[in-house]
Amino acid sequence: MREAQRKQDDELLQLVTFSIGDEEFGVDILKVQEIIRTMEITKVPRAPEFVEGVINLRGKVIPIIDLRRRFGLTSKTHDKHTRIIVIEINNMIVGFVVDSVSEVLRIPASTVEPPPPVVAGMESEYISGVGKLQDRLLILLDLDRLLSNADLNVLGQI
Repeated sequence: MREAQRKQDDELLQLVTFSIGDEEFGVDILKVQEIIRTMEITKVPRAPEFVEGVINLRGKVIPIIDLRRRFGLTSKTHDKHTRIIVIEINNMIVGFVVDSVSEVLRIPASTVEPPPPVVAGMESEYISGVGKLQDRLLILLDLDRLLSNADLNVLGQI
């Protein structure tokens, strides 16, 4: 048992970190396909309000979700730091608009705590944990829960 605990403590999580507003988030690097600069996003009529539209990425039409709006924050005009993180969720490719991408981090799994009931005004259902770094906290997102099955069905029809 001790050996298993030590192995878990030594396990490193590899995360892509990004910011939305004043908060810093992390997602499992294995879920990230690529990170791209913003490009022209085509609006989709009657799409949910958090769907910004679609892009054509090398011949594939990919729905783009504004994470600010998904989290109930006000939208922000895209600037030179804005990025789209292209991620696969439940066999669907989706792009998430974030304010900026920071870095790729490796943090010990032992530094991650379960999320408190409310984090940064967001429901904790999307959050898999909170990583404690020396000088900051990192909110780890559970990408599989970020979009409901209903959301994914709507995106599949776009």
